[in-house]
Amino acid sequence: MKKLNVAQIGVGGFGAFRRDRMRQSGLFDLLAAFDPDRAALARAEAQDGAKPCASYEELLDTPGLEGVVISTGAKFHAEQILQAMRRGLPVFVEKPLCSTAAELRTLLQVQRETGLPIGIGHADLSTEKYSRHIKNLIESGELGTIVAVESTTCHSGGMVIKEGDWRGDPARNPGGMLFQCGVHSLHELMYFCGPIAKVSAMMRYDANLRTGTADAAVCNLQFVSGVLGSLNAYHVTPYKHYTYLYGTKANLYYDAHNDEGHKLSIQYVPANYDGSREVAVPVQVSSQDDSCGNLRAWYHAIVNPGSAPFYPSILDGARAVGVVFAAEEAARTGGTVDIVEFMRGQ
Repeated sequence: MKKLNVAQIGVGGFGAFRRDRMRQSGLFDLLAAFDPDRAALARAEAQDGAKPCASYEELLDTPGLEGVVISTGAKFHAEQILQAMRRGLPVFVEKPLCSTAAELRTLLQVQRETGLPIGIGHADLSTEKYSRHIKNLIESGELGTIVAVESTTCHSGGMVIKEGDWRGDPARNPGGMLFQCGVHSLHELMYFCGPIAKVSAMMRYDANLRTGTADAAVCNLQFVSGVLGSLNAYHVTPYKHYTYLYGTKANLYYDAHNDEGHKLSIQYVPANYDGSREVAVPVQVSSQDDSCGNLRAWYHAIVNPGSAPFYPSILDGARAVGVVFAAEEAARTGGTVDIVEFMRGQ
C-alpha cells in the first residue's frame, strides 16, 4: 500500500505516541518535523528519519508533502490547521480541535470551502472493542429503548497546573476538565446516542484558586434522539472514568481504567418484574482494539478523495468541543443553549 508523505509539528510527549501509531500503521513516511524541544526533534530524526525543521513554516515548505500531523497544545491548533489548509494540505490534529467557538466556526467554514480531509485524534470508537460492543448491544435492542446516559471523567491534574500553562487559562482551556477530557466523553456519548441538541451546565471555580479554569463542571444534555444525559468533569479529584446507559430492558455499566482495568456489566429487568434484586452480570469482550483506527480513516480519506464521509473527522471533533463551548455559555447565563444555533453564532 502506498505510503503518504507527512510532516509533524510536536513530536515529543503525546506527539511521540502519535509517531509510534503512524509507524505501527505502516501507512506514513515522516519526512519532516518541528518541535521547540531539540531532544524530541533529534529522537524523531533517529526513529523516523524526519528532517528537523527550524519552524512550522519551513515544515510546510517540505517538497512532496501530502499531509500534516499536529500534536501541539490545543491553543495552537486552529492557526496551525488553517496554515496547512491554506496550502492545500490535509491535516490530522489531536483533540480538542480548537480553543474557542470563533475558531471552531472559522475552521468549519474553511474546511467546507477546501474540502480537505481533517482527521481528529479522538479514538475511532468503531475500532475500539468496548465501545463497539456497547454500540452493538444498543443497535440490537438488547437494552431496549435508551432512556438516559451518564458519564463522569475526573482526575487531580488541575491541582498541579503550573503558572503560565495554557491549562490554567480559561480563554484557552474553557471548562477545565470538560475541555481536556470531557471531549472524550462527549465523543463517546454521541457515538452511542447521536448528536446533542441542547445543554445546560453549572461550573465551580473556587476549589483551586491557582488557576482561572473551572474546577468542576456538571452538564445536563438532551440528545436529538430524545435521550437525556449528564456529564460530570472534575479537575481536582482522584481519577475516575465511567459511562452508564439506562434502557427499558437493561442498564449497561462501563468503568474504564479502574483498578481491574476496563469493566463492563449489564443489569436486566426481569421478564416478570416481582421487585426482586436485579443483579449486574459481567460482560466479556474478547475482540481486539485498533489504536491506529483514526489514522487509517484519515489515510483512506486522502487516498480516496470523494469517498464516503470518514470517522472521526472535523465534524466529530467540532460536535465535541461545540458542546463544551455551549456548556460554558450555559453556565455563564444560567440558561439552556441550543447547540446548532450556538455553532452558527446566533
